[in-house]
Amino acid sequence: MSNFINTFLPNVVANWYGDNGFVTAIWQTLYMTFVSALFAGVFGIILGICLVVTAEDGITPNKVAYQIIDKLVNLFRSIPFIILLAVIGPFTKLIVGQTIGPEGALVPLVIGTAPFFARQVQLALVEVDPGVVEAAESIGLSPMKIIFRVYLKEGLPELIRSGTLTIISLIGLTAMAGAVGGGGLGNMAISVGYQRFENDVTIVSMLLILVLVFVIQGIGDFAVRKLEH
Repeated sequence: MSNFINTFLPNVVANWYGDNGFVTAIWQTLYMTFVSALFAGVFGIILGICLVVTAEDGITPNKVAYQIIDKLVNLFRSIPFIILLAVIGPFTKLIVGQTIGPEGALVPLVIGTAPFFARQVQLALVEVDPGVVEAAESIGLSPMKIIFRVYLKEGLPELIRSGTLTIISLIGLTAMAGAVGGGGLGNMAISVGYQRFENDVTIVSMLLILVLVFVIQGIGDFAVRKLEH
């Protein structure tokens, strides 16, 4: 087995350890994915809930608030991520002190992902049975209790599906960020594999990203099955 690896994946072996090796790249990808997913998830849920409850048929209609949030979500969803990286560079430096490396990628990853997840949250929560919401209102539950006891509870399976989709999308964005100095497997695939013509490095980087995607999808599917049964 070791002879096979050394013969067909010589550059992978040479680049496995070290500050710019695969082990570091895997850790950087996981770090960027899950830290940004945490913050984007919080912001996305808040924005998504606001879109649902302030809509015309929501529990606390507010046309002005809805229009502002809706337009902001659409605006940031429409900006290509590679351009967003450059545009918010000064803001990123203000927040984390740098624009390169995994830390420098966190701010654009959160800003690029939160609006996408917010729209997914909105779509998940509007599927909650309106009759259940009306019943909760009729017994005098406050808007906050309706949000937690009805919307989030009833919509949890769809929220998990949306969260899984968002994290998988986020993995792709980390690879894109890595290609422009963010580190991680994207940087390994482009800066080392592609630019140095080390095809085995590019292929293994891609396979590792695919493994991560499949694991996340499997965990999400398992969680949804448990909740629905």
